[in-house]
Amino acid sequence: MNTRKLVNFFFKTLIIGGVVGLITSFFVKAEDYAANLDPINWMELLGLIIFFIGLGLVFSVVSQTGFFAFLFINRFGLGLFRSFWSTVQVLLIAFVVFDLVYFPYQATKGEVAVYWYILMAAAILAYGWIVSTIKAKETNKQAFIPALFLMVVITTIEWVPGLRTEGTDYAWLMIIPLLACNTYQLLALHRINQNDASSQATSSNRATIKEKAKG
Repeated sequence: MNTRKLVNFFFKTLIIGGVVGLITSFFVKAEDYAANLDPINWMELLGLIIFFIGLGLVFSVVSQTGFFAFLFINRFGLGLFRSFWSTVQVLLIAFVVFDLVYFPYQATKGEVAVYWYILMAAAILAYGWIVSTIKAKETNKQAFIPALFLMVVITTIEWVPGLRTEGTDYAWLMIIPLLACNTYQLLALHRINQNDASSQATSSNRATIKEKAKG
């Protein structure tokens, strides 16, 4: 991937984070918007829109940092654990899914029913499974577990600040842009690489044809 495509990749992910963050705020912070609609306060509405777009952009940067950390961790894990790396990733995924239920439930001291946390963890796992299946179909079967590791483990680590806030509003405002950005990065990277490989192959074929024509 050349510098131009890397910058394009960065800004597309940034835009996705900002747009998804704004759309999420319409549902999570609907009362804040409603309070400025009757009567309409254009300055306050504009301020809310700018704020939530900015929040989405911040979460996008967090997602991109986590994604490039994942690429490094995956290479490091392959070098360290070799054929056992897939097993290690599966164990880490299971550990994180358990933590998504156990620790938030303990933090609320039973005030929130445990099945809500089970549903939350199951939803993240199910979404990650779907995205990982798409990744495996478009690349190879070996890509499934690393993709699931990104969507579950890395996303959860990125989400920790949102989980520590009081209430659930900012947890929702953070997790949805993170999932959207991680999904885009995971599915876009190999497509960009494939396009690069196709372009290089085409250029090579053209050069070969020209050389034969000259000969």
